[in-house]
Amino acid sequence: MAKVTFLLYNPAADKPTPIIASVTFDGQRHKVYVGISIIPQHWNKEDQKALTRGYSHTNNSSINDTLEDTKTRLLKCYDDHRAVGTLPTLATLKTVAEPVESASEPEPVPDSAEAEAPARPDLLTTFSNWIENRGLTQSPNTVRTYRTCLRHLRDMQRIERYAIDFDTVSHGFGEKFARYLLTKRNLIDSVINKNLFRIKHFLVWAQENGYPVVVEPKQFRWQHQEPEILTLTRAEVQRLADLDLNSHPALDNARALFLIGVYTGLRFSDVAALKPEHIQPDRLRLTTQKTRTTLTVPVRPEAQPLLARVTAGTLRPIANQKLNGHLKELAQLAGIEAPTERVRYAGGQRRAHTAPKYEFVTTHTARRTFVTLALEAGVRPEVVMRITGHKSLAAFRRYVNVSEDTMLSEFSRAFA
Repeated sequence: MAKVTFLLYNPAADKPTPIIASVTFDGQRHKVYVGISIIPQHWNKEDQKALTRGYSHTNNSSINDTLEDTKTRLLKCYDDHRAVGTLPTLATLKTVAEPVESASEPEPVPDSAEAEAPARPDLLTTFSNWIENRGLTQSPNTVRTYRTCLRHLRDMQRIERYAIDFDTVSHGFGEKFARYLLTKRNLIDSVINKNLFRIKHFLVWAQENGYPVVVEPKQFRWQHQEPEILTLTRAEVQRLADLDLNSHPALDNARALFLIGVYTGLRFSDVAALKPEHIQPDRLRLTTQKTRTTLTVPVRPEAQPLLARVTAGTLRPIANQKLNGHLKELAQLAGIEAPTERVRYAGGQRRAHTAPKYEFVTTHTARRTFVTLALEAGVRPEVVMRITGHKSLAAFRRYVNVSEDTMLSEFSRAFA
């Protein structure tokens, strides 16, 4: 059975935005334009209709009549195809959803040419609107990464004088954009690949919704090697926990936020969002900020006094950037200063940087340390993945960094 619902292309717009028909059937979902735009303030989201009460809404009844007619035609299209054992394609649904001209008062057509269809937004505007709509279902951090990608595209258009639109984002554009990020923005390969993934994600959506995408989105990728991760050893974590910070409340607060991540495996965004209702005597139960999944996390004894500060309201979340600065200071105070080489790749070229280990400690280090120490303690990988919420083993492996001492110790024990 098919279902047709109506939604706005950009519900937050301050000017007319297109109405889209969402057609769902047999596990498929297609979105097609119905050829009508409306000011979002004139739209009733719950009823999926235009408002009709009030002087300013007097013309909206015709919009609702058109939507009802479109819905009838789309459902009939589905029924006709099912009757012969097929399913309608997106192209068929687009044709069916096109507005039907009135036979009683036809609009005059210029002799020189057919009337032109209403112009759709350009690629960058469409990308911007799509990002704003994703803010309704995605975490602020995820939306921020897409906005960064859009900013890179706009900067490339300005600096390279390359007009970016659906017809110019064609074969070879992905490599042009990657080269721009590599040479003009000095980004490493893994970051370049993530930006290309974001463009690919948008273009897949645009293609499915009838925009004139001329390139295969799968082409947007960049060969890369994931940089090595940094984790703390069990001894280093203990040195951090043992620091006397009674005269440094800001550092003490930062340490508590970091250690909660080390002891629970939560992302910093989830640590910052912890509330008393998430905390039970032996577990945490919360919905993550990034993936909107519900996690159950066992509470270690070391974490209980820190979580008590959350319950008491004495633990203060701070900005990620500021916390990273505090963490480097804390790690230095704890003597976490072994010379450490960080290797990254840009354009396939190896970039190595050696510095004291404390310079590389960030909020991400906590979650990665949790995974590594849990595995070293003998917790099965599938159990750790259940706690952290990782869905794939490939993504999970990027968080594992077994220390050299552990490797040598286990190897010696195995062959003693």
